[in-house]
Amino acid sequence: MPPACRPMAGHMHGHGGRLTIDLDALRANYRHMADLAAPAECAAAVKADAYGLGLAPVSQALWRAGCRTFFVAHLSEAGRLRAALGAEAVVYVLNGLLPGLAPHLAAIDARPVLGSLAEIAEWREFRAGAKASMPPPKAAIMIDTGFNRLGLSAGELKALAADPCPMTGIDVALVMSHLACADEPAHELNARQQKRMAAIRATFPGTPFCLSNSGGIVMGAPFRFDMVRAGIALYGGRARAHGPNPMAPVVRLDAAVIQVRKVSAGATIGYGAAYRFKAPARVALLSIGYGDGLFRSLSGTDETPGGKVWFGAHAAPIVGRVSMDITAVDVSHVPQGLVFRGSWAQLIGPRQTAGDLAGDAGTIDYEVFTSLSSRYERIYSGLN
Repeated sequence: MPPACRPMAGHMHGHGGRLTIDLDALRANYRHMADLAAPAECAAAVKADAYGLGLAPVSQALWRAGCRTFFVAHLSEAGRLRAALGAEAVVYVLNGLLPGLAPHLAAIDARPVLGSLAEIAEWREFRAGAKASMPPPKAAIMIDTGFNRLGLSAGELKALAADPCPMTGIDVALVMSHLACADEPAHELNARQQKRMAAIRATFPGTPFCLSNSGGIVMGAPFRFDMVRAGIALYGGRARAHGPNPMAPVVRLDAAVIQVRKVSAGATIGYGAAYRFKAPARVALLSIGYGDGLFRSLSGTDETPGGKVWFGAHAAPIVGRVSMDITAVDVSHVPQGLVFRGSWAQLIGPRQTAGDLAGDAGTIDYEVFTSLSSRYERIYSGLN
């Protein structure tokens, strides 16, 4: 049968790309991090649509794996998470309390992470005026231990501690901070932040403490305190910048071949004619581009090699600029039986991790995951 007439290798459902998410692997990664963190509680970061993989199916899979506490960034995410998990889940909102949002947080029992004296004051005022029939949720307090991002500064913490009853009217369930360099375990800032966090225990007697993200969890017991927040590692990403990655891969991304064409030596391809072929070549056009979250920095030009995709065990480099909907790859050295209209190219999978793709794009796997587009056909394995 000629290649143009071969059946599709899988069902397209009108999408140019296929994103497969292994929920069994996700749950295995959660259990691995929870075992490592014990006796601390292992919470899950599911912000940014569960790192691009789908908030509802991911959070429900984590709930079945035993996770009971979840972190999102925004109130809107908290609402979606509450709808997916019901009333029992503990939900924290990392970006805190924007003016006027306290009643909306209380309505869905979402806990704001208060990172300034102004937020604390507004939360106190809201709690003081709240109706007894609908008590406000608890809150967390964020402490800046050296990140210089969200959180009470040393001066603000001192001012709060000077209050005769610093926790009155707040109902603090958790005290948090965030490591700036957890992916580099030897970085001196990690130890400084851990010591600063430990030193403020006396200000919040009896309150659980939480410092570590995925990278902090693997740095050892002193960093784990009472709760940890697993994030990138749950999704198969790297908790450390270097060394082996023990997490199970969760994501596979494939793109369909639209067309295979021959080009002559000296021809250029794509916008700006940025790549010129030095010899005759065979080119596959893939139904994927930056409209799907494939970074334009993966373009292959005359000056800079780009990223690559895989057909079985054979790599094919990206040639020319990645455009909105189409990416060209040189398949001159790939067996013809693997590349035909309707066949699939692998971008993330056994041959190339999200970290590998990120490295070629000059970014990190966090950005790869959170850039995954809604245009893909999404297939969830392990739903039950």
